[in-house]
Amino acid sequence: MMRSTDIGANERHARIVLDSYRRLLGKPLLETEGRGSAAEQLFEAPIAVLSHGTEADPVLNYGKRTALGLWEMDGASFTSMPSRLTAEPLVREERQRFMEAVAAKGYIDDYSGVRISGTGRRFRIEQAVVWNLYDESGAYYGQAAAFAGYTRL
Repeated sequence: MMRSTDIGANERHARIVLDSYRRLLGKPLLETEGRGSAAEQLFEAPIAVLSHGTEADPVLNYGKRTALGLWEMDGASFTSMPSRLTAEPLVREERQRFMEAVAAKGYIDDYSGVRISGTGRRFRIEQAVVWNLYDESGAYYGQAAAFAGYTRL
């Protein structure tokens, strides 16, 4: 769910997420990629996908159905939260170092870490891919993460 209700903005954002992944990792994020609306495919995919923008304190700007369920939030609440708040306070420094490594390399494809939902429930994400997003002109657009594995703690 994007903050914007504009269908065109949602489709563009989904395309940026999918295209950036393919460019950096050399393979598609979704097996169904290219079949219909990118926004619909991404939102309905059986993996968690989320992204944040380029603010000094990046704010989440997208969360698909699985991510919203894990973080126990509706789309409006999720997309108004600084992404650093997805981690517990004690691991935020570690998360910041990790995000800087992603920014430098372009992606990390084996991240695991504990996250906290909107209601305070903890869960561990496993083998997450985190990658930089670039728009159609090649400008930095933010970062995204995708993962299928997680364990509630």
